[in-house]
Amino acid sequence: MIDAEDENDLENQLNKGALWAVTYGDLMSYLMLFFLLMFSFSMSEEGISFIESLSEVQKTFGGEENKELLERKSKIVKEEELAKDLQEKFGGKAGLDKFTQVELSEEKIKITLREAIVFDPGEIDLKPTAKTVLHEVAEFVGSMPNRIVVEGHTDNIPVPKGSRFVSNWVVSMARAYRVLKYFSDEEKIPAERLACVGYGEHQPIADNTTPEGRAKNRRIEITLVRTK
Repeated sequence: MIDAEDENDLENQLNKGALWAVTYGDLMSYLMLFFLLMFSFSMSEEGISFIESLSEVQKTFGGEENKELLERKSKIVKEEELAKDLQEKFGGKAGLDKFTQVELSEEKIKITLREAIVFDPGEIDLKPTAKTVLHEVAEFVGSMPNRIVVEGHTDNIPVPKGSRFVSNWVVSMARAYRVLKYFSDEEKIPAERLACVGYGEHQPIADNTTPEGRAKNRRIEITLVRTK
């Protein structure tokens, strides 16, 4: 027979020998969590997909949903809904669809306005009709706290000799600044959210050897930096 003391000693020895199983179990849990996260990254095309996947992992392991993640998810959903609304608004107006474009990606929402609806050729002052379009853009970008960057672009035709502008860079910067000032002064978008830059002819999106391509390159791009 094994007395009580020997039985306790034997049980302690067996328990010590089984401690590896506890460590092994923890390791398997962490590995499973790691691969679930990697799977979420590989399957996510948009930030919202990853957030939803991460929330599901938290629920699976008995945790509570992260409030910051939920807020981030809500902001991303709102951004996507407003971007689609703006696309439909521009697409539903005769003529605007040819001169405007709204692009949505994980990093930003980019609104492209062709020169024809914003500026007269070679000028930097906003056309009267431009304010109608910019007002609709301002309603979109102004309803969220995201940072806004206004970019000016030109074609590669040099400015005429004797022009008040020394280069296409200056024209593009002046135009971007005019749009920024409109947002700040007339739409009351906080200045700390706004920035502008001019790229001149150095970031074309079309062939500068054709009139059609040059017309596409003369543009204003308004970028809303998305929630991360």
